Amino acid sequence: MTDRRSAREFLALVTDDFAELPTPEDRSAPDGPLGWPGYDAASARAAERTGEEESVVCGTGHVAGVRAVLVAFEFGFLGGSLGRRTGDRLEAAYAYARAHRLPVVPLVATGGSRMQEGMLALTQLQRVARESALTREAGLAQIAVVRDPATGGGWATLGAGADVVLALPGAQVGFAGSRVRPPDADPAAYTAEAQVAAGSADAVVPADELRGTLGRWLRLLTAPSGDPAPVPVPLGARDLPATGWDAVRRARAPGRPRAGAYLDAYFTQRVALLGDRCGGTDPDGMLCGFGEHAGRTVAYAAQTGTATGPAGYRTATRLIRLAERLGIPVLTLVDTPGAANDAAAERQGVGAAIAELFGVMASVRTPVTTLVIGEGGSGGALALAAPGRTWATPDSYFSVIAPELAAAILKRGPEEVEATANQLRLRPQDLAELGVIRTGDQLFPGTGDRRSGEPM
Repeated sequence: MTDRRSAREFLALVTDDFAELPTPEDRSAPDGPLGWPGYDAASARAAERTGEEESVVCGTGHVAGVRAVLVAFEFGFLGGSLGRRTGDRLEAAYAYARAHRLPVVPLVATGGSRMQEGMLALTQLQRVARESALTREAGLAQIAVVRDPATGGGWATLGAGADVVLALPGAQVGFAGSRVRPPDADPAAYTAEAQVAAGSADAVVPADELRGTLGRWLRLLTAPSGDPAPVPVPLGARDLPATGWDAVRRARAPGRPRAGAYLDAYFTQRVALLGDRCGGTDPDGMLCGFGEHAGRTVAYAAQTGTATGPAGYRTATRLIRLAERLGIPVLTLVDTPGAANDAAAERQGVGAAIAELFGVMASVRTPVTTLVIGEGGSGGALALAAPGRTWATPDSYFSVIAPELAAAILKRGPEEVEATANQLRLRPQDLAELGVIRTGDQLFPGTGDRRSGEPM
């Protein structure tokens, strides 16, 4: 369990100039809408104890230089629960954010909806969800920080529904609060760390690092740009492969530069987006996030050279949709022998995950730049490639199928694999001639920027 700072103590962790927004008119009836005996008295005791009039404090402040609307829950006020007055304040805060084009940062610490107001308290979740949706449609970022505890509808709307979710170490995070879980439930499943592992949160951030981390996210997500991301400079071989099999060997070489090296060289700083929000992560197969290149924000989705799993494709789809909504260009790096094809991948819907990524790549409005940096293995690689805006490094290949598998399907012996690779025309120069990739001086010296044939 983390220490439970008050709302204003927590606000002081992230901003030095918090200014509270005007409070909406109080429409409460005596003892609330249900006439719950003692409700007013309990609220008065909570107010005296915390110094707050409600379970949420809303205002604006600069976080590392970026002005945002900050929504901080006061857990000491009736467990940070949501009632009608809470909904009034949240609605006003989100409306202010949209009117002034500001990102929203919910600092969530709540036990759920307020029982003393019954179903009217529960329906505040619909109000909150609508405000979040309207803010999303307005192209404004929402970055949640989940504190201890973040449970019930507060987690399922303001927390898990945000674009990015940061969590404090050891915080209780989950839909079920501690008093309503099954008696045999594993408490470790209801933690910030478990939510990150399940792909429902992006990072665990210690309190003393929160201002810097939150500030980086805010700076990156509030810097739209209509220009495409520049193509990265190749880090490996500069000369083109002589044969198809030579191209395959180069792309599979253990020492060939991988995604991490490209991202380090391309970005001056970056933050990672983790998880598909469907219960899965694929950190070994797909790296996603936002970074700064030449002074502007670029989103990235990069395969790492291994087979990409369903969660990897879903995380890339999540990233591209977020980048499109915020007006941020995207860079994708293709490097995979193919999609994961084991039984676990099939059970997790790898086909549907690839289909979803194909769909978003076909319809995305923000510019996407793709560089093939290693293996381009069939549809599992093509799903991440931008139609008409794909380049390839000299130590890469792109193929309808791996040469070994092609030979097996054609009932050819192992000795014919190399010849099959040549027939597949998978070298970068073959792909350029076929019109599958674009060329340029930094990739193919002396060629300029052109395409031969029709773009893919």
